[in-house]
Amino acid sequence: MKFKFDHDLHIHSYLSLCSKEPTQTTANLLKYAEETGLKKLCITDHFWDEDVQFSDESVPSVYDFYKIQNFEYISQNLPLPESDNMEFCFGCETDLDKHFTLGISPSCFDKFSFVVIPTTHMHMRGFTISDSDIESNERRAELWVDRLEAVLNMDLPFHKIGIAHLVCGTIAKRDDLLKILSLIPTEKMVTLFTKAAKLGVGIELNYGDMNFKDEEADIILRPFRVAKSCGCKFYCGSDSHRFPNGSEFRRVFERAIDMLGLEETDKISFLR
Repeated sequence: MKFKFDHDLHIHSYLSLCSKEPTQTTANLLKYAEETGLKKLCITDHFWDEDVQFSDESVPSVYDFYKIQNFEYISQNLPLPESDNMEFCFGCETDLDKHFTLGISPSCFDKFSFVVIPTTHMHMRGFTISDSDIESNERRAELWVDRLEAVLNMDLPFHKIGIAHLVCGTIAKRDDLLKILSLIPTEKMVTLFTKAAKLGVGIELNYGDMNFKDEEADIILRPFRVAKSCGCKFYCGSDSHRFPNGSEFRRVFERAIDMLGLEETDKISFLR
């Protein structure tokens, strides 16, 4: 049976400081989910655990952002509204700094149903990436591998973790992004995704990633095709920060699902 777009495990509320959209409330997110026919929705506001020390506070804009986005702040959305038709889950999107410090402590995982970890946030210069790392596309291709590998080598509850937007525009501008993805050796991807499959971590089909031009398909989808061949499981995430458009999300996700040939058996265990 074909993989159904019946969930959204990466979506933000107005509490994510980058949302800047006061109507992005849990009530409106529930309305979006029900109107779109979703069976499971997970709210994933940006989060940095106050028990995890910043390894570098020299980037005030990022430090100030995450200092606010602690558990007390994002848990203002609790309790979540209930629905007879859909399961509404409380999760978060944490981050990985340039020293591969993960912004969530082991004890904090129990507070969340699902945790989204981006390894491709290479736009926060000084925080997720060093000044020297922006010098070449070759270096960013290496970081794509190294940052994902660092997370997969951690002792984490991978059954409730998703790796977010692997081909995201936060890596680089579009032309450079396509070059960077092309520079990542297939054998490196095979090693990473074989381990990811064994661990049971979810691989995200992100709306922004999947909204590619037809001529970009081979480059953009290559990591996901390799992941599928290695036995990885997938989930969908709109990553919406404002005004969710269910029909547009469905169009983009279903195109990607068709192009990847995904079946219901390719979904992560969290969705079963």
